[in-house]
This record gives sequence, structure tokens and C-alpha cells, in this order.
Amino acid sequence: MVLERELSKKDVCVIGAGPSGLVAARELRKEGHTAIVLEQNHDIGGQWLYQPDVEAEDHLGRTKYLNVHSSMYDSLRLASPREIMGFTDFPFSVKQNRDTRRFPGHKELWLYLKDFCEFFGLKEMIRFNTRVEYVGMLDYGDFGKDLKWVVKSKEKNGEKTVEEVFDAVVVATGHYSHPRLPSIKGMDAWKRKQIHSHVYRVPEPFTNEVVVIVGNSQSGQDLSMEIVKVAKEVYLSARSLDITEGLSKVISKNSKLHLRLQIESLHEDGRVRFEDGSCVIADTIIYCTGYSYSFPFLDTKGKIGVEDNRVGPLFEHTFPPSLPPSLSFIGIPRKLIGFPFFESQAKWIAQVLSGKRRLPSYDDMILSIKEFYRSKELAGIRKSDTHDICDFEAS
Repeated sequence: MVLERELSKKDVCVIGAGPSGLVAARELRKEGHTAIVLEQNHDIGGQWLYQPDVEAEDHLGRTKYLNVHSSMYDSLRLASPREIMGFTDFPFSVKQNRDTRRFPGHKELWLYLKDFCEFFGLKEMIRFNTRVEYVGMLDYGDFGKDLKWVVKSKEKNGEKTVEEVFDAVVVATGHYSHPRLPSIKGMDAWKRKQIHSHVYRVPEPFTNEVVVIVGNSQSGQDLSMEIVKVAKEVYLSARSLDITEGLSKVISKNSKLHLRLQIESLHEDGRVRFEDGSCVIADTIIYCTGYSYSFPFLDTKGKIGVEDNRVGPLFEHTFPPSLPPSLSFIGIPRKLIGFPFFESQAKWIAQVLSGKRRLPSYDDMILSIKEFYRSKELAGIRKSDTHDICDFEAS
């Protein structure tokens, strides 16, 4: 048992004030650490902070998309019941005069996070409108034990870069902000509108258009069922023709919604040719093709990287074996009930930093990672799906 006097107190920088960053801040403070949270937006929430303004026009009338973090569209509702969505000691309870549905809209979850932040007094730990420009090692010790980190940040619309040194950095930036696009023949030559679902918010801009939606994921199916209400025609293009029962019913009742295999090629005159040989003239293509992990601010001298959407090497999706416990990640895994998982990661990180818990040796962590990768390979799971926790078909 570790005595209280032996526990270590660290100065920790948490990057991001979404759900994972907020619970990290709370757990770090509970363990006696001093933590600050750097958040690029004006408020907490991360993905759950809805940002309706995603585009603007330049003087030639061409559309430019603003650099927004959230990928939340206006009509999105939770796919999981509220009973399992909250943190373990702060239930996602029904609040009077708010969205009382068991599967509420995204705003209700954002309000829950606001309540969480207020109840635990986390706002005082957060610097808003502060973008992290650089995170790098100051001194490299014995497998990270004596390592410190330089963090450079800049306030929104400010010119001055602030440079600080921390004992540890927790990366909690999420993974639904950097669109992943497919490679399609003729994609660069196709002159009409192409967007990623990251910037989709409402269906009205697609009124009377022929729209092709690429990707049979949950968002692809949601957008198909929503846009078809205003569009002239909607074509949902996917690797497989397997669809949910709900979408199947919508297709059977709506002659404007069509299911197609993947796009074979795009053409300058607006044609979209599918692998089944069919062809359509489209106005807009929306890519619901997922997201990539990206940490442009992070410089680890090659100790950790992203390859084919695998972040690694990471022990239990959290600690780089060469840099523990001074660098850690919360929220890398996908396809899981996020909030309780983030909370468990946050407790683990905070307690490892304080000395209450110990990590395995470098060699043991590396061996565990190699065995994990090997198990994924033997199961036929793609490298890009390394961080999927639940065992179901990747979209």
C-alpha cells in the first residue's frame, strides 16, 4: 500500500474540454494534481457543442468550409439510452422542462455536461478559446519518468504564443473532427459540390437536388432518411447492400431513395457511375466515410504516431510504452459506451501519475501490444479498426 506522503503531485495539461477532458480534469484534481484544460472553443462539450455555422462564401461565390470541431448535425439523437450514457457518480437524469426522452437530442447531452462541469467546479480549470499549437518533450528521462513537456498555445485571434512546462499531458481531443475521404476515380475532376458529413447540419440546402451519399454507416443512413424529405433523389452508396430494418422500410415506401453499391467513377459532366453499372447525374456528393485520428500539435520524436488510422503503440489504448506516465490519451477507442469508459481511463491515468497504481514494464507493455495487434490480425480485423471495442461490422 502506498502511503499518502509518498504520493506524487503533478502539474498536468489536459487538451480538450469535451467529455473525456472534463472527467480527466476532475479525476486529476481528486488525486491532488494541478490541472489546466486548454479548449479551442468558447465553451465545453467537444463534439457535443453544436456549431451550426460551418460555411461561408468568398467574393466569387464559391463555398468555403470553416474549421469547426463538432460533427454534430441538428437532428441527431442519442443511439443509446440515457441510463448508460452518464458518468458513474453523476447520472444522466431527466430534468424538468428539458428533453425528457430516453433517447434525447444532442443538446440535452451537452446540457448534462454543463451540469457536470458546474457541479464539480471544473470551469475554473479551463482556458477557453485557446488553441494548442505544439506539445513536445523538454527532457527525455528513463522511459518517461523524469520527462517534462513544453506546451505552446495561443488565444483565439491573439498573436502571442504562451509557452508552459508540465509534468504530464493528457490528450483528450476526440476523433470525429478530421474527415477521412475515399479515393475514387475522377474525384478531383468532378466539378459539382462534394462535402463530408462533418459539415452537414440540416437538409434544406439540398432541396430539389440529386444527392449521392457515400457510406452505409449510421450517419449515412440518418442523412439519407433526412435529406430524401427535401431532395429530388437520394442515392445511398455502400460497400454492402445490407441495411437496417428501419432504412429498408423507408426505401420500400419512398421512391426517391435508392440503394447502390460503391461508386466506380466520377465524371466532369456530373455523372456518378456505380459498381453495378448504373449511372446518375448528381448535384452533390456527401461522404459519410468516417474520420481519421490526428494530432498535428504533438511531437514525440517518432515515439508514437498514426498509421492507417491506428494510434500507436498504445498500451490499453491509453499509454505509449516509451513515454508513460507523462503522456496519455483518453477517448481513442470507438464503438463503445463512451462516458463510463472515459471515466475509467481518467481514474487510471490520475492514479498512475500519483503513484497509487503502477504500469507494467516497458517490455511487458510492448509484448501486450504486439499480442493485441496479432489477435486483431488473426480475427481478420482491419488495421484501421484497431481501436474498435465492440465486435461488429465496421462502417
